[in-house]
Order: sequence, then structure tokens, then C-alpha cells
Amino acid sequence: MTRTDALTPTLEALRDHLLAHSVRRGSFVLKSGRTSEWFLDAKQTLCRPDGMLLVADAIAAVLPDDATAIGGLTMGADPVAFATAGVLAARGRAIKAFSVRKEVKDHGAGGRVAGALEGGDRVVITEDTVTRGTSVLEAAGVVRQVGAEPVLILTVVDRGGTCAAMAAEAGIPFAALLTAPDLGFEFGS
Repeated sequence: MTRTDALTPTLEALRDHLLAHSVRRGSFVLKSGRTSEWFLDAKQTLCRPDGMLLVADAIAAVLPDDATAIGGLTMGADPVAFATAGVLAARGRAIKAFSVRKEVKDHGAGGRVAGALEGGDRVVITEDTVTRGTSVLEAAGVVRQVGAEPVLILTVVDRGGTCAAMAAEAGIPFAALLTAPDLGFEFGS
């Protein structure tokens, strides 16, 4: 899944921000156990005010018109979902945000969902970075258990190049704002 179209000015600015603040070079062990010469700590972009605005602008350009909520597995989805919902609300587009906990909460209301997600919502499942896609698919399963419908899996950066196929198998469209090749790296490297 190599990008064939040119980056928009917003995506160019987001790419430049990620390269300046989030990409580290060296020797890193990834969540998968593999080693890599680069690491993407996207939260270094997603938790800065200018980065939040860039991500929200980029997401607004691809957000389905019928989407009513955005969220995903905590922690990767949280800054993406909350910044997007806040920025878009200030601009007149109301979209709810939520997090999917990694395990069931055994006190209070319980469950795995925290935030504003209800049955019937049309949901964008998000994540800061995907390598394989297991986290977004886990979140999609929880969203479906609540009675909401995932309408798009949307990641800020697709590092691995395999998530699109996994999403298609699950019957959910996939989009990445940027890919590893957009940042100057090969998929899966």
C-alpha cells in the first residue's frame, strides 16, 4: 500500500512535524519483538498543540460524514481521538470521543469502554501508529460488542503495511494519514 498521490500541504506539515519531534534513529526493540533502526513516538507530535491541530485537520479531511464517534485502544488512540473531537467541536463538527481499555474494569460501571460511545454510533477506530493492526481490530471488536458500527480504521502512521488487508478481512475500510514510506522508511523496517 504505497501512496500514489501527492501529500496535501496539511499532510506535508504533519510529516515534517513527525520527523522533527517523533522519529528517533538507533536500535530499538518493537512491541512485536523485532528490532528496528527507527522508532516512532508519535505522542511527541500528538501531545503538542501544533501537532494536535495538524492531526485534527488531516483527520477532518477524511472523516466520513456519518461518523459520530472516534476512539480506540488506550493509549495509542487517546490523543488522536480527544484532540480531534475537541478541535472539530470548536469548528462546529460534533463527534464524540472514547477509549477502549486493555482489560475489563471490575468496579464502577465496569466494561472496557470509557467515554462517550453508545450503541448505534458510527465509529472511526483510530490509533497513532500501527505496525500489524491487532490493536485497532481488537478495538473494533469491542465497539461492535457495544452495538456501535466501525465505519473506518484510521491511523496517523501505518508503519507495517499490513493493517489494510486485516481491516478488509474484518469488513472495515482502512486509511492512513501517512505511511512509513512517507517518512522515508520501508514498511516493516
